[in-house]
Amino acid sequence: MRRLPERARYDRESVYAILDEGFVCHLGTCAGGEPRVLPTAYARVGDALYLHGAVGNVALAAAVQSEMVCVAVTLVDGLVLARSAFHHSINYRSVVVFGPAAEVIGQDEKNRALLAFVEHVVPGRTAATRPPNASEIRATRVIRVEIAEASAKVRAGGPKDDPEDLELDGIWAGELPFSWVPGAPVPDAALPGGMAVPGHIAGYRRPAGGRGRDN
Repeated sequence: MRRLPERARYDRESVYAILDEGFVCHLGTCAGGEPRVLPTAYARVGDALYLHGAVGNVALAAAVQSEMVCVAVTLVDGLVLARSAFHHSINYRSVVVFGPAAEVIGQDEKNRALLAFVEHVVPGRTAATRPPNASEIRATRVIRVEIAEASAKVRAGGPKDDPEDLELDGIWAGELPFSWVPGAPVPDAALPGGMAVPGHIAGYRRPAGGRGRDN
């Protein structure tokens, strides 16, 4: 990483912590000579990412035909408000993964991957739902992206104003932290009255990844 290399993280723990906290990625491929970027959900199982979509999904089909694909995940932790417009920034944690993609054909692995998507987004949910049936599995394309190379980049902390700007009067500077907090569950209208909200929904939180500080 050449740009601000002090923000780079190459260790497995840092990379996987960010992947495990997020659940939306952007898959970069080339289909028919044209660039494609697909926002989609993902799940990490071991040293691989699983992505899924409709059988006719062009980006997933192109990924399987490519030698390598790129998957990016970004978590926004806050806004950095500086004294100068130039030094405004965003606190974030991001991961870029490069690796080969392969379509998952085996029914057992495909079924496990589909359940892994649900469990990654809402831990504890798979035990409380009907598993995918054969028709649903056939209608879904699942690809596995091996994490061959990966790097994380983290920006944290306050603004980095120029020394001459620190004496400017009347300009507030600092951080505006973001936290992702789910709202109150809204029951489906077809549910029987008085049905309690399951604990895995009522107590829903994303896993807290490491929010490092800038060097």
